[in-house]
Amino acid sequence: MEQSAAVFLTFFTDLPDPRQAAKVLYPLPEILLILLCGTLAGADDFVEIVTWADQQQEFLRRFLPFAQGIPSHDTLGDVVGALDPELFGACFAAWVDSLRAATPQAPDGAQDEPAVIAIDGKTSRRSHDRKRGRDPLHLLSAWASRERLVLGQEAVSGKSNEIKAIPRLLQRLDLSGALVTIDAMGTQRDIADIILQRGGNYVLSLKANWPAMLAAAKSVFEQATAATLQTFQTSERAHGRTETRQVSVCTDLPAFFTRKGTRDSPAFPGVGMLARIESTTERGDKIETDTRYFLCSTQLSAKQLARVVRTHWHIENRLHWVLDVVFHEDLARLRNDNAPANMAIVRHMAINLLRQATPTMSLKNRRKRAGWNTTYLEAVLRQAT
Repeated sequence: MEQSAAVFLTFFTDLPDPRQAAKVLYPLPEILLILLCGTLAGADDFVEIVTWADQQQEFLRRFLPFAQGIPSHDTLGDVVGALDPELFGACFAAWVDSLRAATPQAPDGAQDEPAVIAIDGKTSRRSHDRKRGRDPLHLLSAWASRERLVLGQEAVSGKSNEIKAIPRLLQRLDLSGALVTIDAMGTQRDIADIILQRGGNYVLSLKANWPAMLAAAKSVFEQATAATLQTFQTSERAHGRTETRQVSVCTDLPAFFTRKGTRDSPAFPGVGMLARIESTTERGDKIETDTRYFLCSTQLSAKQLARVVRTHWHIENRLHWVLDVVFHEDLARLRNDNAPANMAIVRHMAINLLRQATPTMSLKNRRKRAGWNTTYLEAVLRQAT
């Protein structure tokens, strides 16, 4: 088992220890192992992690010596707060690449469906510090829907700064053959360029922040004929409401590229298809309608496009919701230095491992089982090799 732990930790050997070497009592690999194991086992803060580790020293010494025992929760906080989140995130991405290569495709759809990587942000509400004028942590994450893995993350000071952070996140990801989905904030020419240059394709939401381009897209569908338009309709009833979606895709785009010469010109890198989704929601006597438009760099059937757009929201249901409900991230009060961003990475590591663990049960129960049964926790950690 020591060999298995060593293989996992080798992905983090390039992570610099911010402490003075002469003053280090607890090696960084030991601290990282405590953080991951404690988080897997149900601990939500540094005090709980240390409490768990104190009771499980024999288990932890199967992996590393822990010659000085278990560090205090203050030591954990100081080290985590001082680690460079960019370098920590890069090590995480390298580990995920190895995990992703070894992960069989989840039964998330037919094999011919595109592999979707969704990019979206989440704010940790209690990570703000009013006395220091610090805003809550806003973290961009990349979610591979087919493998059900967090691929990477990028911390930003607020949602308005996502435009600058998305390119940095994309540059760290392997996008070969993937279909990247981003909401309207990410509909930018330089972002589209990066996706294409790194071997991926995109489906980007188009809204009023590109008024001329949105008008051009509407014009395409107004002028489209049955011969140039493909449609697909879905209808589902849940939570006391019925929602019908009419999905239309068009690859005949001459009208889209006719308006030139303005900053908001429809000239956009790689556009090969436009999509429109018209939704009608009935709830009792109330009827609501909504129409959304999308830019696509690859040609998909209307049915595939419908699935891709729905798949994008898996990042909300299978990542953000899990972080809040299973890992209690919204209750975390970490505020010092880089601690909020770095512990978000640790939670992402734990989610990736628990997602792959067997037997099948809720993530909440997998986490509890890891805390109650070290044999199960050991099996979960073996997936990190």
